[in-house]
Amino acid sequence: MKRRDFLKTGTMAGVGAGLTILNFPVFGKNAPSNKIIVGVMGVNSRGNWLAQVTSKLPGAEIGFICDVEDGAVQKGLKAVSAQSRKPEVIKDIRKLLARKDMDGIMIAAPDHWHAPAAIMACAAGKQVYVEKPLSHNPQEGEWLIEASRKYNRLVQMGNQRRSWPNMQQAAKEVREEGIIGRVYYARGWYANDRKPIGTGKKIAVPATLDWNLWQGPAPRTDYLDNIVHYDWHWRWVWGTGEACNNGTHEIDCMRWFMGVDYPVKVTSSGGRFAYSGDDWETPDTQSITFEFEGNRAITWEGRSCNPYKLEGTGRGFAIFGDKGALYCDGGDSYRVLDNKGKVVKEVKQNTAENRESTNVVSPAGEFLDAVHINNWLESIRGKAKLNSAVAEGHKSVLLCQLGNISQRTGDILHTDSKNGHILQNEEAAELWGRSYAEGWRPKV
Repeated sequence: MKRRDFLKTGTMAGVGAGLTILNFPVFGKNAPSNKIIVGVMGVNSRGNWLAQVTSKLPGAEIGFICDVEDGAVQKGLKAVSAQSRKPEVIKDIRKLLARKDMDGIMIAAPDHWHAPAAIMACAAGKQVYVEKPLSHNPQEGEWLIEASRKYNRLVQMGNQRRSWPNMQQAAKEVREEGIIGRVYYARGWYANDRKPIGTGKKIAVPATLDWNLWQGPAPRTDYLDNIVHYDWHWRWVWGTGEACNNGTHEIDCMRWFMGVDYPVKVTSSGGRFAYSGDDWETPDTQSITFEFEGNRAITWEGRSCNPYKLEGTGRGFAIFGDKGALYCDGGDSYRVLDNKGKVVKEVKQNTAENRESTNVVSPAGEFLDAVHINNWLESIRGKAKLNSAVAEGHKSVLLCQLGNISQRTGDILHTDSKNGHILQNEEAAELWGRSYAEGWRPKV
């Protein structure tokens, strides 16, 4: 179905049954009683896309662009140039959150900004859509849950698959209908062809960039020429590695389908294997295993620098039960096989868009991203419930973070099945939180 038809009807036919995806009235963008004014923080890449998609949804308007780099600001303005009103540019997130004429904020700045900005937004009375990962470290995830509850704010994480119709259907079939029997194991993967990032040279901060605001809550460092805009991902002070950058999606789906929350044991192996001698600190090759109560486990494999596909796709996951298996190719498609390898059910993605799985802006495309964003908007209107509220999103991001902590310490982690906290390992527990630049520690 084409997007224009979808926006007219608000429904899409599911495979084998009618399935309602959106439940909003077509009242037009200018209906003041329904319009939600949104600000977007971080518009160079993913946030640029979020702004563009959101600006096209009925009853939503991008009222503000927030970025600390001039080139990104121009990209953000261009992304929503079709709007009747030009967004106002405010570079400092603190000044933006003080505005009374903004209802919600979408946060797509670097990872070290996600939870601090979201906590500040909750305290300012704003509704929040925060891209994955929800937080830079486990402590921030817990703080954000507390802030959401304290200030009674809606916080949706950008793990879009939670809103995809076929993924919702597949999760129900696995968890409630037992389509593959008792589920005991899941395996996920991600592969890309990222190149070395070199050794950064200390140079003067470009006049187009506010380096102090870019760093925000992170401890202060010198500006290097290989950090902005993307390769901060692979430095621990700002980034969270491929496990949180892309693994979050498949790990979230596997945890969702299996119906598990916190692990009892986490093991990671890997490192900077594909290349060496550059500033890349996080693993480019990593295998993490999470064990849960009830003899169940999840494994995720990440290969940032080798594009070899598994099961024919660059990303995806498989769920295994005692009566069969379910495979997902990374999109909104899946197939179910019995124990003899026979395909007993196959569900295709309902949209024509089929982007490359390693697309850094939007592997899913406009239609499927719009479904998740609109779930947030409809929840703000009181017409829906969040598909990925902060407390649920935190559980999945925590798995990725525990995998990274295991990797960094070289230890097998034993964790509390009630909250994921690390048991009897002081070195690992030190990585539960982080230090902050003076005056920037989040306050709940």
